[in-house]
Amino acid sequence: MKSILIVEDTELNVDLLTQLLEGDYRIMVADDGAQGIQMAGQHLPDLILMDISLPIMDGYEATRRIRNNPALKSTPIIGLSAHAMSGDEERAKAAGCTDYLTKPINDELLLKKLEQYLGH
Repeated sequence: MKSILIVEDTELNVDLLTQLLEGDYRIMVADDGAQGIQMAGQHLPDLILMDISLPIMDGYEATRRIRNNPALKSTPIIGLSAHAMSGDEERAKAAGCTDYLTKPINDELLLKKLEQYLGH
């Protein structure tokens, strides 16, 4: 079973993502950027869902640091943000995100992206 690390500090979003994905994927959750880096290095997930607005360390910096780990260089990271401002997607991709989705998450679009990156 493929694994997904959800790096998200809002409990409601974690619950929604977990309910959507837990039957098909092994789910791990980190609630801040620093914990996300630690868990990514320890568990080497198949894909990371990275909230951009996180406590302790934002998703941009966490993504940059995850990309510095050779074992995670090619791991797909999908940036998630409630901010749909012009330039946000480009900034996320510049930090190392493979893709980007705005919140609230469109379940169908997310599942298509997971299929695209994980072949599930």
